[in-house]
Amino acid sequence: MRFASLGSGSEGNGLVVEAGSTRVLMDCGFGLADSIARLARLKLEACDLAGIVVTHEHSDHIGGVGRLARKHKLPVWLTAGTLAMAQDLDGVTVRVIDSHAAFAVDDLEIQPFPVPHDAREPVQYVFGDGNRRLGVLTDTGCSTPHIEAMLAGVDALVLECNHDAAMLENGPYPVSLKRRVGGRFGHLENGQSAALLDKLKHGGLQCVMAAHVSRKNNTAALAQRALAQVLDCADGDVRVACQTAGFDWIRM
Repeated sequence: MRFASLGSGSEGNGLVVEAGSTRVLMDCGFGLADSIARLARLKLEACDLAGIVVTHEHSDHIGGVGRLARKHKLPVWLTAGTLAMAQDLDGVTVRVIDSHAAFAVDDLEIQPFPVPHDAREPVQYVFGDGNRRLGVLTDTGCSTPHIEAMLAGVDALVLECNHDAAMLENGPYPVSLKRRVGGRFGHLENGQSAALLDKLKHGGLQCVMAAHVSRKNNTAALAQRALAQVLDCADGDVRVACQTAGFDWIRM
């Protein structure tokens, strides 16, 4: 099992997860040509995908889904709430999921779970192949006992480190947006992410990636430092999914 990022941040998100001969794209917030180019960087074509799973309806996650799915005849999995708010899915094969019920896409086992975020019915996912499990948590305003239970024991974790509290407070955003980003239905701050990681760390946790790092309200170095302190490793040992290049394949 392995995974790679097409890019992560407010300008677009996409994560490819592979188990056996099955590859699924989680979210697609990029234009069609950009998506194809980012897949090519991973030596993939859109036809190599078994489909797209969507977390929620915000454009940086769903903006490119319709065009990619239509052109390459890819099925799309999403919640009923996300579907109700989604645009540009005409002509797409849509499969509505229960936010608490696992489903399979060929060799991949996929477990959605609900998260607090300012969207209609947002979810995040745990991906597995029967032996290894990858947990993904971004676009979440705070942790919950259910989130912690869903991510317990994962072998790898892609974890949001959206903003630094001081940078957000002193940054350029208007007060209303600062409250939204920093609120319970916004995004995880470095300290919140570190506190959650402290609860989730265990001897079998192979890899932790910092993701959805804000360009205006955070830095990669601050995110790395926050997680490295929990993992008791060098800051540079914590990888960061960047907006432009994401990250290359990581094998579990």
